[in-house]
Amino acid sequence: MTPVFLGWSLVDIADAVSGELVGESSDLLETVATDSRRALDGALFVALNGETFDGHSFAAQALEAGAVAIMVERRAGITAIPRIEVASTRDALARLAVKRRDELSIPVVAITGSTGKTSTKDLLSAGLEGSWASPRSFNNEIGVPLTVLSTPSDASVLVVEVGSRGRGHIKWLAPMIRPDISVITNLGVVHLETFGSLDGLADAKYELVEALPVGGVAVLPYGEESLTRKGPYRTITFGATGADVQVSDISLDDLGRPSFLIQTDQSQHQVMLSLSGKHHGTNAAAAIAVACALGVDLEAFIHRLGEATASAWRMEIHQGSYTVVNDAYNANPQSVESALQTIATMPGRHIAVLGVMAELGQVCEQEHLRLGELARELGFAELVVVGSDHGYAAGFGIGACKVTDIEEAADTLASIVQPGDVVLVKASRSASLERLALRLIEDAAS
Repeated sequence: MTPVFLGWSLVDIADAVSGELVGESSDLLETVATDSRRALDGALFVALNGETFDGHSFAAQALEAGAVAIMVERRAGITAIPRIEVASTRDALARLAVKRRDELSIPVVAITGSTGKTSTKDLLSAGLEGSWASPRSFNNEIGVPLTVLSTPSDASVLVVEVGSRGRGHIKWLAPMIRPDISVITNLGVVHLETFGSLDGLADAKYELVEALPVGGVAVLPYGEESLTRKGPYRTITFGATGADVQVSDISLDDLGRPSFLIQTDQSQHQVMLSLSGKHHGTNAAAAIAVACALGVDLEAFIHRLGEATASAWRMEIHQGSYTVVNDAYNANPQSVESALQTIATMPGRHIAVLGVMAELGQVCEQEHLRLGELARELGFAELVVVGSDHGYAAGFGIGACKVTDIEEAADTLASIVQPGDVVLVKASRSASLERLALRLIEDAAS
């Protein structure tokens, strides 16, 4: 695929964001960047004020590193040139993405949901030849515009992952996405601290469907009544029996990779994925529903699905003297349940290393307790809870081990793990358990 070349002049950019251009350059912009540590030749460097760093501190360095110009906020008092001064660089980045979206004439697929966004995006990216998908989990007010801005001119389809931190967030992102197909993977109890209620969660996710044009396509989970709403779009459902795209007969191999049957109103297909996790059967059904909406060759699409690879730290299987399943990117009740069920089918003695599931609000204790009980019912030999417990150990009962941090967890596991064991590591991002998983992977390989 040809790298993006925006071909915008600085005057074009200043006009698009209602900014003031200070200084001159005849160079045409190739791309937009927000990270001064990456290659900046031909880029516009947008200085964003983040939680950890303020990009304005690196604006002058960005010019020295080859940036065509910098975009800064007026309040910062930056004097380096050429620069475009704006009131808010975040809002200006969004307006640049709108400008780029105006230039695209390819189908745009947008994906949101409580879980499965990234995996469904990965599957679609693999299945749709020539598509451009958001790298990693670029799904917020910075990642979404950067995904749109980096879309190559010869891409066949743009696939955008879209997160939500509350009502109005997706609506704010919608002008730069303008989807032709909107996918909601599911609703769950994740982030109830943010959304307040399941109805609030459904309303926030549904903003992506409301962004569809007349005649667009909503791809929705079958049986989710809170998403059954009328609108000037076509709906394709996916899921169990009764859906437009049905998934059934899911079985897992020794590495937790699913095989299953997909049925549409016109055909049926046997599918086998290289991704590990029982939940990928439903994610694949959502992806196949999108393929149906696009009218692509399903046989070829499904063949490419089998070659899809997962994003980092999502059910990564590492085999050595024992097996480590690094699923530490994030955690919520649905994903922890699926991970436990998947691990339980794999040969060996099973150990769960779990950290907190964050932002569950009033159901926090209930869900941690339930999943501790599930681990016991599935026959897990050991449960190690790292950090805040909230009920995992009580649910698991006798034998659960609570440790305070990653160092203590590593020491505890060194005395527990035996050759041939399967060790699951999973928690919300705030727990940073990927560091523990990487240590276990190194130990298993030695």
